[in-house]
Amino acid sequence: MMGESPDVRVLVVDDQQLIRDGIASMLDVQVGVVVVGTAKNGQEAIEQASALKPDIILMDIHMPVMDGIVATEKLRQQLPDCQVVMLTTFDDEAYIIRSLQAGACGYLLKDIPVSDLAQATKLAHAGVYQLAPEIAGKLVNNLKIEGLSRVSEASEHGLTKRELDVLGLIATGATNREIAEQLSVSEGTVKNHVSHVLNRLGLRDRIQAAIFAIEHHLT
Repeated sequence: MMGESPDVRVLVVDDQQLIRDGIASMLDVQVGVVVVGTAKNGQEAIEQASALKPDIILMDIHMPVMDGIVATEKLRQQLPDCQVVMLTTFDDEAYIIRSLQAGACGYLLKDIPVSDLAQATKLAHAGVYQLAPEIAGKLVNNLKIEGLSRVSEASEHGLTKRELDVLGLIATGATNREIAEQLSVSEGTVKNHVSHVLNRLGLRDRIQAAIFAIEHHLT
């Protein structure tokens, strides 16, 4: 049918065959998604991605031969048009930060419903950065425990308090619309704040902004 978007092409990477095949089979029947292949480790993922050119790779972390974080970094260098979403059982903060630093555009847990996973692949393909709600909450809570002053951090980095609010929400994976709703401002205002934050901090995109916020406890 004319005007419809093409299916998002997905590669599923997991070292456990039962899980790998299960995710692939359930995801492949979802509307707007097609699974083009699977891989059992990071090295195989790179080889499969080079051959199959998927739009999205769902990447596990702990795997033999090459783990998911190393594979993600290599894939983002070799195939920059291919986005990687971590799909794992690990909710450790260190894994989350390392995955985002490697270039992943999202971090989801394997207990996610398949319909939500299908939607997540489409959002990732559209360039929307995502964190599982429990992951975002964990990061925010951990950083708040640090007890750092948000106002002094804002001044140090040349940001207003409202810009800092926006940066903190970016770190949770919130979209511009969600940020606008939470701060009771227009979506256009949020876009202006995001642009200023990126320019002020010398960052390329929202993913770098999220990593910056997490590393500097700006949330």
